[in-house]
Amino acid sequence: MINLELPKALEDVKTGINQVVKEVFRPIARKYDREEHQYPQELEMFRDAASPKPRKKGKDKKEKTGPPPEFGENMATVVSVEEMCWGDLGFLLTLPGGGLGNAAISAVATDEQFDKYAAKWAAMAITEPGSGSDSGSITTTAVLDGDEWVLNGEKIFVTCADRCDIIVVWATIDENAGKAGIKSFIVEKGSPGLKLEHLEHKMGIRASDTGTFVFKDCRIPKENILGSSEVKESKTSAGFKGVMKTFDNTRPLVAAMSTGVARAALDFLREKIEESGIAIDYNKNLNNVSAIEKEYYEMEANLEAMRLLVWKAAWMADNKDPNSLEASMSKAKAGKTGTMITLKCCELLGPMGYSEEYLVEKWARDSKILDIFEGTGQIQHLIVARNVLNLSSKELK
Repeated sequence: MINLELPKALEDVKTGINQVVKEVFRPIARKYDREEHQYPQELEMFRDAASPKPRKKGKDKKEKTGPPPEFGENMATVVSVEEMCWGDLGFLLTLPGGGLGNAAISAVATDEQFDKYAAKWAAMAITEPGSGSDSGSITTTAVLDGDEWVLNGEKIFVTCADRCDIIVVWATIDENAGKAGIKSFIVEKGSPGLKLEHLEHKMGIRASDTGTFVFKDCRIPKENILGSSEVKESKTSAGFKGVMKTFDNTRPLVAAMSTGVARAALDFLREKIEESGIAIDYNKNLNNVSAIEKEYYEMEANLEAMRLLVWKAAWMADNKDPNSLEASMSKAKAGKTGTMITLKCCELLGPMGYSEEYLVEKWARDSKILDIFEGTGQIQHLIVARNVLNLSSKELK
């Protein structure tokens, strides 16, 4: 059964991260919000920490090491991610070696691919001009030509497009096969036919670069199809479903990001409320609670709900329980509620919430993306409905 009390070791990690982001992230957050596309060199100190753990092979896979499942890697990660995003979301998204593509490589790469690419900074290229939430409608193609795959197409809104070393690209090897034809490929920067077309100017998360890639007869080695050698021969959508399973781990991470940003705004609001002479007192008679206290308590309750949904999804992943429903629930709740909390904090803080003198308005801008990427709120609601009603994607669209 899930334990809602963090062990001391994880509390110590949380405290340590909080101290680091206070000293490193917060002081430079506004600087890189204004200097979009400038890489924060201060983050290089975290490069070694982002290096992947060696993958267990053979009989070593059976050895049990590390924390017990109830506080395994996923739980530790969501706790850490919340704390880092309390510092700054944009910096987390541009930490060296921490790309979404790295999660895909860790999840489905062969041992040879893992050894070669796990330590590289990997972006994930899925979205296209005509294909966003419906990943199954991808039109970028990959055609086998001798010992090489030839890719053609365009990918937009790729996080860390300029800073990454490699890109995990979703493409179809058979345009008539639907999802069964969609595979993922590892494309190294500098590959012939690959072009970084442009970088986006964004509303928020400006410390993180986002760009567009064009693939024009882009050639990569045959072995760079991600996963086992049987993947390219598969006539089913199993490969597509396998990569989609990555989202069951990453969606709770995005929800944890939203929890961290919302908590930052709520902490600042509480600080200003108490500076005004109003004490946040949970034992106070409800008849004596002011309007702003009522707003604060309501947002705090929503924040706790966000966190608990994240923890449940992460706990299930650590215990090898199917968590597609819980992952989407956490993402749907946190994406929408996080945006609501940050905007409400701006509203209640008045001029302080709108001024660039403080970070609250930045947190409100940053938080919106968390309701969009890794599957929009609407898509998460659809996934939840399919799971609850036990309907397939064909039966409920």
